[in-house]
Amino acid sequence: MMQASTHLVRGNFGIEISKRRVFLCFGEVKQRSLTLNRNFCIRSGSTCSGSRSGDVSMGAGLVRAKNGIEIAVRPSVKTRSIKAQASGGDIEDLTPINPQAKSSGAVLPFVGVACLGAMLFGYHLGVVNGALEYLSKDLGIPENTVMQGWIVSTLLAGATVGSFTGGTLADKFGRTRTFQLDAIPLIIGAFLTATAQTVQTMIIGRFLAGIGIGISSAIVPLYISEISPTEIRGALGSINQLFICIGILAALVAGLPLAGNPLWWRTMFGVAIVPAILLAVGMAFSPESPRWLFQQGKIPEAEKAIRTLYGKERVAEVMYELRTAGQGSTEQEAGWFDLFSSRYWKVVSVGAALFLFQQLAGINAVVYYSTAVFRSAGIASDVAASALVGASNVFGSAIASSLMDRQGRKSLLMTSFSGMAASMLLLSLSFTWKVLAPYSGTLAVVGTVLYVLSFSLGAGPVPALLLPEIFASRIRAKAVALSLGTHWISNFVIGLYFLSVVNKFGISSVYLGFAGVCALAVLYIAGNVVETKGRSLEEIELALNPTT
Repeated sequence: MMQASTHLVRGNFGIEISKRRVFLCFGEVKQRSLTLNRNFCIRSGSTCSGSRSGDVSMGAGLVRAKNGIEIAVRPSVKTRSIKAQASGGDIEDLTPINPQAKSSGAVLPFVGVACLGAMLFGYHLGVVNGALEYLSKDLGIPENTVMQGWIVSTLLAGATVGSFTGGTLADKFGRTRTFQLDAIPLIIGAFLTATAQTVQTMIIGRFLAGIGIGISSAIVPLYISEISPTEIRGALGSINQLFICIGILAALVAGLPLAGNPLWWRTMFGVAIVPAILLAVGMAFSPESPRWLFQQGKIPEAEKAIRTLYGKERVAEVMYELRTAGQGSTEQEAGWFDLFSSRYWKVVSVGAALFLFQQLAGINAVVYYSTAVFRSAGIASDVAASALVGASNVFGSAIASSLMDRQGRKSLLMTSFSGMAASMLLLSLSFTWKVLAPYSGTLAVVGTVLYVLSFSLGAGPVPALLLPEIFASRIRAKAVALSLGTHWISNFVIGLYFLSVVNKFGISSVYLGFAGVCALAVLYIAGNVVETKGRSLEEIELALNPTT
């Protein structure tokens, strides 16, 4: 065993390692800082030169050479097989599972299967908007706005329950089995809503569907983040939001025949059974998360999952990385109360705050009032108005997917909330400034479209992508569930009181308040959110908890 012990070790190639203990044979590293000259690359006796780097916390990999130990230093992270212990005590993998880009294609089909859950998320959220008027007449409550409100809001209540349940199920049964369990309330809920003859049956069906999409909202980003290669984890993670938008658009398209066939609303709800069945069947053939399998001690199953995801040539390397990361970690999965301890509360509060800002920034209000805004500009078709908003959302999400791994999560969040603040200010002024009265309709449409585009670039997709990245593996599933619970609770409360606030203060003042929330979000993100692009889970946790 080779040991470079404490304080300062200076080698022949300009390496300077301070305050760390290195065991090269087994890849164990307890690290505080690493300063090095990035001027060499030892491979079979060859060297290559480069410029000096400053303080580097990542970029070193320990791999086995043919005749001993090979040290490879790179400007960007490709492979790392080291383990670090945070001051908080968690052992995390400083070498994310990071197959080369050429092997990432095998991951895509399984990401697509998982995103069926995201599509159902969007579909169940949007399907009631076009169908509510027709199902109310069919169920005998055309004038009962209270019961109509219950039909809408019970989905959100169910989603709140589902989001908290999803974390516990994912820890206990694994990710793929949880998807299959999730299909049960999704299928039953869709069937009950499609065949409902009473309001009570409709409400029960909506509640069950809500539980299903609540579980999906927690498990989809978690599963994608754990099976995705590091170099495209952002792009694949943002596909979650893209499929949510596609689901909303699908609900819009499904509602087109309603005008000619008032009973079509039943088909709209019933068609959601098909992707739910496909989700259950698809997950039967999808690999479990190698991380979860390894944590459960299921080594043969983990190797099989790695072989499916990254190819057989990667099994030994990835298993070595997982073993290195797992050495010395004897802690059990965290309980719910552990999330509120001083050890984890800071990082957990960041996740919850991002979703709180997302909802308080006014996205639901903008979508709700988009039809009236477009009518003021002479666009009388509700379908055209909704299609424009939906298309803006899908377009922005697609752009975000391409930028996520290049621009980074934090910069996209700040750009997104800044654009949303400016758009909200424009919307507010278009309703109040008399000098803008001749252009108010056009400005309102421009402000709405810009707001939706800005939202879809960062505030929409990034929080769900960021959560599995910023949470340590010991708390990941439950912390994601808690943050998504914050999302659904705030969504429910805003939906309950939004119209009352608008009636009391006016839509212009409410929009101005939303602009203020967006500005506060930018300041909060600048001071509390760390960039996760290309960074390991442990590095992120250390950045969020530098003194603990």
